[in-house]
Amino acid sequence: MKFIHTADIHLDTPLHRLETYEGAPVAEIRNASRRAFENLIALALAEAVDFVLIAGDLFAGEWKDYNTGLFFVNQMRRLNDAGIPVFIVAGNHDAASQVTGTLPYPDKVTLFSHRRPETRTLDHLHVAVHGRSFATPAVTENLAVTYPDPLPGHFNIRLLHTSVTGREGHALYAPCTVGDLTAKGYDYWALGHVHQFERVAADPPAVFPGCIQGRHIREAGVKGCVSVTVEADGVVQVGFRPLDVVRWVQLDVDVGGSATGDDCLARLQAALPELLAEHDPLPLVVRVGFTGVAAAHGAMSADPDAWTQAVRAAALAVGGEQVWVEKVKLLTRVPGRGGDPRQTAPMRELTRYIDALQADEAALVELGGALQDLYRKLPPDLRQGGAVPAPDDPAALRQVLDEARAMLVQRLGQEVPER
Repeated sequence: MKFIHTADIHLDTPLHRLETYEGAPVAEIRNASRRAFENLIALALAEAVDFVLIAGDLFAGEWKDYNTGLFFVNQMRRLNDAGIPVFIVAGNHDAASQVTGTLPYPDKVTLFSHRRPETRTLDHLHVAVHGRSFATPAVTENLAVTYPDPLPGHFNIRLLHTSVTGREGHALYAPCTVGDLTAKGYDYWALGHVHQFERVAADPPAVFPGCIQGRHIREAGVKGCVSVTVEADGVVQVGFRPLDVVRWVQLDVDVGGSATGDDCLARLQAALPELLAEHDPLPLVVRVGFTGVAAAHGAMSADPDAWTQAVRAAALAVGGEQVWVEKVKLLTRVPGRGGDPRQTAPMRELTRYIDALQADEAALVELGGALQDLYRKLPPDLRQGGAVPAPDDPAALRQVLDEARAMLVQRLGQEVPER
């Protein structure tokens, strides 16, 4: 027996604001979630799986129009025509939609109720699928303990949208413990909500497949689903299958000892071929981080916009349309910062002040608190996609202070090395 387990599809959710940037791979971005979902359907058909599980967040709240729903129904029809049943639970984003539950699904598609756990059986396979949907966008009840005992003589699957004990970057919804997942003798837990692939437990297998298409840098890396094979002796094999069509990656480049910006760009270009080969042929959206102690720090940070464009041009020269730099982060430091005898007294005082602020956790917390109101006024996609630093993240605030230091030094007339 073989089945596919997927979750967190967020159909028709755009990749994070990339269309607003000149030179971004707009054609690949526009329909990325649909193309990844089509890859999922093609995989199910090619492998002639016995059924498909969708563990929540199929959609992303309200639709702009019904085209999203029509696309989904058409893809379900392809599975239905092949005799492949689909079992779905609604997650927190699906529960936010007022129209999700009104779709006329094909016969072999089951959307589980939110009122209580339900059980559906595939008698010819001796499989029982148990599921319960979210009733509201924020479910704090432990839904795992409400599921019934396994059905005797069947391979029992629990389909659940949950954060388990909590995962960084994900709201604590339908929380439960690993013990809750292993206590009742089920054979497989099909989980959703966490956007990274993760095996929560091995016996029985409890798996987050992750999302099928990354939408921002917090969803970097390979994205896809899991293909699950149950052998005749009951052994369960779980294999990850990539589905994404555009991939987000973080590339850190050590530029320690570099004297000029050109030296830093050369190191970036030297690192790109291996990255491109690793992910070939997918187009990459790259966040570049420069690290190390380098005299070039001042030149790079004095004009962040100009430096970002220089980095994009350098990447384009190597990777062409396969690579696009989404953002540049400077994690570099100036050699001997604070002790340069060429600095004026006000410059040295500014450096000492920022150094002290970066080293004081309480001061960073206070600074973050002062920025909270401004942060809350930003568009949700800016906050969720990591485009701006979170005010409750001390490491991000330290980086902002480094960037502010460089700009202040430049504007106040401090001499910096030429790039």
